[in-house]
Amino acid sequence: MKLERLMTITILLLNRKRVQAQELADQLEVSLRTIYRDLDSLGQAGIPIVSYTGMEGGYEIMDSFRLDRQLLSFDELTALSAALRGLESTKAFDRSNMDLLLGKVGAMVAQAEQGRADSGERIQIDFTPWKNSAEDQIRYDLLRKAVDEQKLIRFTYTSRTGGEQQREVEPMALVLKHYAWYLHGYCRLRGDYRIFKLSRVRDLDVQAGTFVRRAESLAQLNDRWTAPGAPAASKEIPVVLRFKASVAVWVMDRFDEKHIERLPDGGLIVRMNFSSESWLIRTVLQYLTEATVLEPAYMADKVRQVALDIAAQYGGADEK
Repeated sequence: MKLERLMTITILLLNRKRVQAQELADQLEVSLRTIYRDLDSLGQAGIPIVSYTGMEGGYEIMDSFRLDRQLLSFDELTALSAALRGLESTKAFDRSNMDLLLGKVGAMVAQAEQGRADSGERIQIDFTPWKNSAEDQIRYDLLRKAVDEQKLIRFTYTSRTGGEQQREVEPMALVLKHYAWYLHGYCRLRGDYRIFKLSRVRDLDVQAGTFVRRAESLAQLNDRWTAPGAPAASKEIPVVLRFKASVAVWVMDRFDEKHIERLPDGGLIVRMNFSSESWLIRTVLQYLTEATVLEPAYMADKVRQVALDIAAQYGGADEK
């Protein structure tokens, strides 16, 4: 415990110009006498700590001192810090552990470079999942613990088609992809590896029993990945869509530039292949009346029929 406390004090002093002893005592939840002994121990270990008296007094480390950053350059440390802050946004790790790790990285920057480090924060990486409720965090924490401790889990899972089944799974790894969390696991019901989207997991129950982890590595599991939600492989459908100018920005966000043709009135033509009829219909309906299927004609008819079915649900025309 003392070694961890000494490291924490060193990191705080390296990342702050000056820190008062009482602030250190409050943060580390120890007495002032303990802090004074720790500061003395650090001085005896060769860390040049200077004390100042008065209202603005406190303790600081001489500007010339820094932790050995070995082969990491200033730019590399800046990139590492940005990456860690992006990882922090996922809440995948305990906040206190991430704060300590970020502090260690910051401590590798000399006092003379601190101002440059602050002015160099030009990139922010945010991987926060779109759906990020307290219940999601609890579910994630339970699954992470089950992965670490190799605990069997049982839960109700909703498939892409809406069917529900009870699953017993050997959890292998958690993956953040497309702003959503997924679980790699060996499903005992299927007798094979499966990928489960955490938002579709209900009634999660971590069992007392453990399992022997199977040989597949995370890299091998990722090689099995088929994007959840993507339609099953089938013959692709060449499609031509027309979008009004009012939704041009959303179309540019969704489709690759190589598929887009710009029209004089600000509208857009999109030519691309869709791997299923349902995917095409769902895509078009997202844009309401701002999108039209030009080709193929039979798909335009199918979109029209779905629109009529929706209208019928609300007492619209063409009710049967």
